[in-house]
Amino acid sequence: MSRIQLALNVDDVDAAVGFYSRLFGVEPAKRRPGYANFAVAEPPLKLVLLENPGQGGSLNHLGVEVADTDTVETEQSRLRAAGLSSADEREVTCCYASQDKFWVEGAPDGEQWEIYTVLADSPTYFGEQEEAASGAAACCAS
Repeated sequence: MSRIQLALNVDDVDAAVGFYSRLFGVEPAKRRPGYANFAVAEPPLKLVLLENPGQGGSLNHLGVEVADTDTVETEQSRLRAAGLSSADEREVTCCYASQDKFWVEGAPDGEQWEIYTVLADSPTYFGEQEEAASGAAACCAS
């Protein structure tokens, strides 16, 4: 299973959840303060809403969610062979989930793409060490 991830900055996560629940006909798969994600079956989409007041309506990042770490590694090798570099992140906590992922580098217009798999749910937005050192916005950025 693979699906495109679209992560949006929203001014008000509650209002955004209401809109996207009606648009896609599903409730969020995960809700936390300032955060929601939807696992939409049709079309296959992982929609992530990140509350960033003043940034609403803008793209946070793009991604491809894949089934497992082997697929993350296969995709990273494929992209490396195609001449794209990446920034590796393994066993990181981000967006209330433990993940293995990498960020594709060098998009011509600066888009941020991550290829990732979710290893487990997490009670915190990102790891406790990272939480003490920086803000949540740094989690979903290469």
